[in-house]
Amino acid sequence: MNKLISIKNKIEKDKAELLRKLNIYRFQDKKIVFTNGCFDILHRGHVEYLAQAASLGAILIIGLNSDDSVARLKGKNRPVQDEEGRAVVLAGLSFVNHIVLFDEDTPFELIKEIKPDILVKGSDYKEEDIIGADIVKKNGGKVVTIDFIDGYSTSKIIEKACK
Repeated sequence: MNKLISIKNKIEKDKAELLRKLNIYRFQDKKIVFTNGCFDILHRGHVEYLAQAASLGAILIIGLNSDDSVARLKGKNRPVQDEEGRAVVLAGLSFVNHIVLFDEDTPFELIKEIKPDILVKGSDYKEEDIIGADIVKKNGGKVVTIDFIDGYSTSKIIEKACK
């Protein structure tokens, strides 16, 4: 199979199809891990964070903010890369299973639909402030925070590039 086609197959365009796949994973007793973000300029911090998230279960799903969502959250000059480009780059990571775009400011509705076993965010969040933590815990799942690697951020990369 063409590798690009294989990568693009990780980008879910049909939510109903993703939910069908999730049912199969659950039947197979595979732990589903979910995290989300803008992932505008993928860097070492992102990759190590996502690899750690993936190690917590069998299936890693990334909720990816749409271009409109990123612009509302980060400002009119963002994202630097469009949503399709960001999704393809993430899909190229071997430990990422599925990428789902969402247009809202938070992934709350997506988390409600996916019902992951494990919800992952950066350790800059307190568990009580993590969107969807209540849903995951109510369904018997857990919330995990992962430390960031100091010195790596999209904002710092953009700032350095613009000097």
